Amino acid sequence: MATSVVLQKVYKRYGDVEVIHGVDISIEPGEFVVFVGPSGCGKSTLLRMIAGLERITGGSLYLDQERMNDVAPAKRGIAMVFQSYALYPHMTVYKNLAFGLETAGMKRAEIDKRVRRAAEILQITPLLQRRPKQLSGGQRQRVAIGRAITREPKIFLFDEPLSNLDAELRVQMRVEIARLHKNLGNTMIYVTHDQVEAMTMADKIVVLRNGVVEQIGAPLELYNRPRNRFVAGFIGSPKMNMLEAKLLRNGGEAGIQLAEERIAIGRALEGGEDGDRVTFGIRPEHLGLAQRPGLVSLGEVTVDLIENLGNQTMAYATTADRQPVILALDGQQELFPGTKHVAWFDPARAHVFNAEERAL
Repeated sequence: MATSVVLQKVYKRYGDVEVIHGVDISIEPGEFVVFVGPSGCGKSTLLRMIAGLERITGGSLYLDQERMNDVAPAKRGIAMVFQSYALYPHMTVYKNLAFGLETAGMKRAEIDKRVRRAAEILQITPLLQRRPKQLSGGQRQRVAIGRAITREPKIFLFDEPLSNLDAELRVQMRVEIARLHKNLGNTMIYVTHDQVEAMTMADKIVVLRNGVVEQIGAPLELYNRPRNRFVAGFIGSPKMNMLEAKLLRNGGEAGIQLAEERIAIGRALEGGEDGDRVTFGIRPEHLGLAQRPGLVSLGEVTVDLIENLGNQTMAYATTADRQPVILALDGQQELFPGTKHVAWFDPARAHVFNAEERAL
């Protein structure tokens, strides 16, 4: 049965150094939640506190409304999958899956039932008599996940489990973990620095920076309505274009001045005065070279470099005031370095951030 997870004003200190600063997170039973952020932001520390591997300095952790701060890790109903597979090299896959249950004194028939069920779920039944050195990276990761499944936990914790895999295998394993969540229905908390993993797997994303939660929401909510410049730049690949500009106020509507170009945003913005320095954000995939009704000109850009990806053309360009900008164009485009083009965008897709990096 899935379990709810609530962190209330959770702090973590190592001596005088505070690394987690009063974090509040609520996870519903059965949710797949991803903690994402740059290295050193505190996401793995939070995961280890939920698991009981790190003491909580301040605040409270609740699992199904029961305070767990002082409960031993083994009694929390949690199974953790680490970045390192940590398989026993001298044991078969079967023994690796069964070992934790054997040490807990479980009966052999129940152990066999759980091991074979996990192997069937992960499609590793033919590998049960192999040893880890005879497995590929993806197969080893399946065994590590299978070891967690055999414990039948209420909550799965994943600490960057795919970081040791190559790009193609990462995509495959993302799909398999998402399918595993759908089939089991357990609460899952997944830590990664890869925002693509976060966007493709999560029901809810928690974006962290320097031990502080910057924003919590569904993937598309964070993509479409980032609360600040950090979230806007972290979510999405390639990253959002960030251009230094000046805020223009004209009654109820607002605009920006970029170089000599006065650009209408077409909506009211909360806060900011006429002439304030702001950052104008627009995603590469929301820029184009074709003029259509409703689109607004960003001004003329000069193409510096082209990447032809087959289904997409990446144009690296500069604005009239020499600010870098990336355009992600559909299909195969005939563009050449040194040429100038007018870039167009939908103002509904634009973002404006003030000097404190907050969205206006």
